[in-house]
Amino acid sequence: MTTIVGISGSLRTGSFNSALLRAAVAAMPQGVKLEIATIKGIPLYDGDVEAQGAPDTVVKLKERVVAGDGLLLVTPEYNNSIPGVFKNAIDWLSRPDTDIARVFGGRPVGVIGASPSRFGTLLSQTAWLPVLKTLGTAAYFGGRLQVAQAANVFDKSGNLVDDRIREQLEKYLAGFCKFVAATRHAS
Repeated sequence: MTTIVGISGSLRTGSFNSALLRAAVAAMPQGVKLEIATIKGIPLYDGDVEAQGAPDTVVKLKERVVAGDGLLLVTPEYNNSIPGVFKNAIDWLSRPDTDIARVFGGRPVGVIGASPSRFGTLLSQTAWLPVLKTLGTAAYFGGRLQVAQAANVFDKSGNLVDDRIREQLEKYLAGFCKFVAATRHAS
């Protein structure tokens, strides 16, 4: 079975991106499992802390990513870019730099997101591209999912209630999962 690790870039309990990630679990194609991982508890990156050894939360997340066949980043958009807490978590996963190839090298990565704005997460998804390239990932470009006006797409409990968005999510995930399988079998 193919396993994809999904991470929401939001810490907020009622996060639209965490809700989108949960919806993605239910929308995965047959034969693919999406495991939700968290960035909660990851401290701000500090070289002095790293010199003492990576925090346990970082080590656990890193090993979950390594064990997966692909990585799905579900990104909010803060001030037209990547949320600091999310970038911080990825920065930790890239430390020490000798681990970059093991954690990210050639790893299939997809990026989706939800926002209360009318423009979705276009700018934050675009801002991830140079980061993913620098880390040597195999970024998925076969589709995009930028959920705009997310308050109208999820109910108060965080359930996806918009059928059009559900169809777009299913289509994105089907394409991404095919990409993951092709990329992992090619290596």
